[in-house]
Amino acid sequence: MPDPSLSDELAAFVAERDWAQFHTPENLAKSIAIEAGELLECFQWSADADTDRVRGELADVLTYCILLADRLGADPDQLVREKLAVTRAKYPADKARGRSAKYDAL
Repeated sequence: MPDPSLSDELAAFVAERDWAQFHTPENLAKSIAIEAGELLECFQWSADADTDRVRGELADVLTYCILLADRLGADPDQLVREKLAVTRAKYPADKARGRSAKYDAL
């Protein structure tokens, strides 16, 4: 998860370019979906994707996720931990280990 210096660095990058005006939650969510599509495109025809390209697209997705969390006043670490607690309850290790079934089919 991002450390405070990463969030600060992203905020400075955006401020230097006066881009915050474009970073509405809606636009950031759209950007996440677009970049996720580009990440998926890396694997479109082969599971052997170019690692550098995958890393670049993943960085784009993560950047927009961090920017959206910041825009919403949310701490990404806390968001993930809260969701992990919910998911942990839905998928107990003793029932879910080694299985890809949805929680209601465990």
